[in-house]
Amino acid sequence: MSDSVEQQLSLFRYLIQTRSFGDSTLRFLDSLLISKDVKSLVEIRSSLTQLLKSESLSIIHSITAETIHDKLLVLDFFVRAFALVGDLESCLALRYEALVMRELKSATIQLLQVSPLEWLNFVEDAVKNGFHEVSVKACENALRCIGNNNVQKLGRDAIPENLKANAISEITRLRNFALTSITSRSDKSVLLA
Repeated sequence: MSDSVEQQLSLFRYLIQTRSFGDSTLRFLDSLLISKDVKSLVEIRSSLTQLLKSESLSIIHSITAETIHDKLLVLDFFVRAFALVGDLESCLALRYEALVMRELKSATIQLLQVSPLEWLNFVEDAVKNGFHEVSVKACENALRCIGNNNVQKLGRDAIPENLKANAISEITRLRNFALTSITSRSDKSVLLA
């Protein structure tokens, strides 16, 4: 890698370590991904992915005493950063963590309640990208959320009564697809062993 790219990566690391989790840092990250040739782009993307993985773990562990709002802002930043570098697995994992964190805290802060549509969008993305185990868990959360009256009381992205049956059917279909995919993968593993 050129010295210029190394300096830019160092600056990006500095921005993360100083907790500059705003749009300007994401724009800087996006600018790092502009490359004239494929080989450079692959190299930069790989370096950024490794940097994001190590820094995100460090920062997420360091914010355990922070407010839920601050934790969610950090998770959102890293979700967006991983999406930019194309690390869908990390992106989806952190999205799931943010949804679960919101769901847990919604008992005391109702505005954090995750809507059925948010769960459904996550499930669709997870299934589409082959993350079936987490899809099954998210489907269970979505189904539980559909019957939650607090979602309607808060005026959240509730599923209208006339569409509930369709939503339940779609979530069940996605869950069954994910379960079938998990089972067939397990069966292939056994056959190869």
